[in-house]
Amino acid sequence: MKSRPFVNFFQIASLLMLLVTVALLAAITTMHFAIHGAEVQVPNLKGMTVPDAHSETAGLGLSLDVDNRYYSGDVAAGHILSQSPEPGTVVRREWKVRVAESLGPQKVDVPDMVGKEERVAALSLRRAGLELGTTVRLPYAGAAEGTVLAQDPPAHAQGIARPSINLLVAAPADDAPDGYVMPDLAGSLAVNAQAQLAKVGIKSTTSFVDVAVPPVTSGDALPRLPVKPGAVLTQSPMAGSRVDRDTVVRLTAAK
Repeated sequence: MKSRPFVNFFQIASLLMLLVTVALLAAITTMHFAIHGAEVQVPNLKGMTVPDAHSETAGLGLSLDVDNRYYSGDVAAGHILSQSPEPGTVVRREWKVRVAESLGPQKVDVPDMVGKEERVAALSLRRAGLELGTTVRLPYAGAAEGTVLAQDPPAHAQGIARPSINLLVAAPADDAPDGYVMPDLAGSLAVNAQAQLAKVGIKSTTSFVDVAVPPVTSGDALPRLPVKPGAVLTQSPMAGSRVDRDTVVRLTAAK
């Protein structure tokens, strides 16, 4: 008879442990459904029209962002070219799906902006259905401030990917430039090339390689002159590329 309270206490403790276990399992199950109920698979939007893609993603609780537009000869204008995340990716609801829209085949002719004033060039691009891309300013005494010196892609270019044109614009000669056009250094002495780059604050490195001496010619053939020791053979970036003070130019020169 004296052991009965102990038995009752043991039964009560066991019952409490059982209730706690059931509560924990219920909480875990609820959390599982709450978490997974908020997850969806990203649908395949490629080839859809933009309005249809908006409807598809909205129905799943996702948002759609058209963050790029490209020309395409394969996908009709107004349809989705690519997407991120890829189809089948599991994401949380309200996730933003980024897509690129097709503009169809390139039909617009790229106008010639070289020699125009910057504002006039920007207006001409908009009228042509193009966008102004990156504008780089280069101190240049040979043209009035704001004059377009070069453009990329060039005038009348075909097969361009995006409807945007980058411009190189003249700045006052005493301005600090935000970029330069890489000169052609091939044939220059490496020491002179490095000095030319250092003058505008661009770092460079030079590696030297052996160069074969050309054979002596015979007959009427003109003799081939040997490469001068120290002459630049190749450069990276290539001539015409945009460089700035964070660029390290790599030169290869003859020993």
